[in-house]
Amino acid sequence: MNTENMSYEQAIERLNRIVTDLEKGNLPLSDSLTLFEEGTALMKRCSELLDQAEQKVVMLKKGADGAPVELPFEEKA
Repeated sequence: MNTENMSYEQAIERLNRIVTDLEKGNLPLSDSLTLFEEGTALMKRCSELLDQAEQKVVMLKKGADGAPVELPFEEKA
């Protein structure tokens, strides 16, 4: 399955279905490996989308003149 055009929500939904199928433990090994590979690609896609979203997050703060100033998102330790 092509993950490149999936939204975060679509990728998470598909990943949840894969996990459910794998947890049942009734799939042949080859099918399990295929699903595992797809799940890995989906996790990568979700991570990329979260990174992109994090980069867009900004905090608005009042500047000296009272106008909003955009500050980059700061990750808390």
